[in-house]
Amino acid sequence: MLMGHIMTSSVHTTDDGSVRIYNQETLKIVKAIRGLEEVSSVVCMAHNAGGLGDVWVASNRHALRFSMDTEKMILAKADATLTLELGVDKDDMLNELSLNQKNSQLAFCLDSGTVGVVDLSTKQVSRMKTSHDNICGTVKFIPDRPSELVSGGYDSRLLHHDFHQRTILSRFDLGTAPLTESSGVSMSPPFILSSAVSPSGILAAGTADGRVWIGTGGEKMSGVSYGASVKKKRRKWEGLKQDEAFATDVGHGPITALTFIGPRTLFISTLMGKVSLHEISGPTADGKLDISQKWTNATTNVNKVNTIIATGSLIIIGGLNERGGGVIEVWEKGSKSGDV
Repeated sequence: MLMGHIMTSSVHTTDDGSVRIYNQETLKIVKAIRGLEEVSSVVCMAHNAGGLGDVWVASNRHALRFSMDTEKMILAKADATLTLELGVDKDDMLNELSLNQKNSQLAFCLDSGTVGVVDLSTKQVSRMKTSHDNICGTVKFIPDRPSELVSGGYDSRLLHHDFHQRTILSRFDLGTAPLTESSGVSMSPPFILSSAVSPSGILAAGTADGRVWIGTGGEKMSGVSYGASVKKKRRKWEGLKQDEAFATDVGHGPITALTFIGPRTLFISTLMGKVSLHEISGPTADGKLDISQKWTNATTNVNKVNTIIATGSLIIIGGLNERGGGVIEVWEKGSKSGDV
């Protein structure tokens, strides 16, 4: 999200490889990037001096940085101020980019299962020693843990990395997570498609079989009571700790996007645009955690959802329309519908 602007991209569409920046109030396009290969992820990097800042774009196996503080309205691939080849071969595509809180590190994940980090001051690329056994689709930095990130893959595993040491700190296999009573027999394995980490350190991961896995073991909530339990400040992040986690069925279809819009409030979407708002509660005196659905609705213009962004009072849902073109819907927090 750039200051006062919304950014979207034609992700997995007709290979037009474009990125568009919209004015948040008027929803008019103010800048665009064209002529890229297929775009899979976009992140924004604000500048302390103001302006629109920079945009990092994942396109095939490359990460490209573009400055938005230029007089050009339409930029091309040649306008990239930095291009990093992160895939090891032509088939090793980038899936997601993520920036840390200080905008000093850029995390990435690849079809090969590799997870890595780029130090943006030196441009040094570090790859984790342990990879996923299949496609790695999502990677996030852990707030207030300056050397830690978590990744999720099609091997159904969550990996907690120390990216300075390039080592594994903890791991969890969702294939071993027990189903809730409401879960039926799913024809899809629990591939991890999406993830989000709350500012307080709760991890949520969305799977291909319609479940969300919630890990509260890394939550920082000193002196705040939920139910009969008081969470204390953690010496280390234990977000994959099994006895402080649970998996629950929240949608009939793959969970392709989710984001926290409050300390324990989670906004979730399935691939086909069933959106719902959930509140995490517990642990209670008997140690149980739970998640309750507050409301559910459906997108109107986005037929296939691939991303959700929450900013200020708005929630932006991006994906494909019925013709396969890139489209966004803008929802207001607290409402059950949105207008483009």
